Amino acid sequence: MIPTPITSHLSAADFETVYEPAEDTFILLDALEQDAELLKGSRVCLEIGSGSGCVSAFLGAICGSSSALYLTTDLNPHACRCTLLTSTRNSVPLNPILTDLTSALLPRLTHQVDILVFNPPYVETEDEEVVEAQKEDGKRIEKSWAGGAGGMRVTNRLLEQVDTLLSDRGLFYLVAVPENKPLAIIADMQARGLEGEVVLKRRAGREHLHVLRFSRPGRTAPP
Repeated sequence: MIPTPITSHLSAADFETVYEPAEDTFILLDALEQDAELLKGSRVCLEIGSGSGCVSAFLGAICGSSSALYLTTDLNPHACRCTLLTSTRNSVPLNPILTDLTSALLPRLTHQVDILVFNPPYVETEDEEVVEAQKEDGKRIEKSWAGGAGGMRVTNRLLEQVDTLLSDRGLFYLVAVPENKPLAIIADMQARGLEGEVVLKRRAGREHLHVLRFSRPGRTAPP
């Protein structure tokens, strides 16, 4: 069993503006751990919305701290700082980038990403709440969970980029809840040429969490 990354260096004040690891984080870690053999040998790992940096630090424990390039993005400068602290605390060389989704990374990462991970803001809210939360002042914790109509406003933007990002062996992991219509997401991605499935489900309080995994048909394994 791979230990959960250390985040005790982050304070209550940090978690006023940065998402604290919770059940949706932990189901994602479990999905990655059960796929550990598939993930080994990955060279470029990219987490969108890294928050505390917990998930990417966990990927580093799976793939090896010196075996891959670990990139993370977040719109929140406080999250980038926390990710960097978590990188140091867990001896994993994470590279946090302050940007909206992948804006600073394309086209350079076209078909280069072996592991793409996104635990998005998936809670159904008014679209106006998303617009306010996503403003670049870095002070609104709502940006970590406010998802707009169907909880999909931010997720849909990334889904348009997944085919461009994934390498031939790439795997994309996405956290979703029933309100996001996971089967519809899978059908949409199949229409874009990617295979998808639900690899893990778990009920956590009122939420019924899903982890979806996508890849190219005939995904190639690492050498």
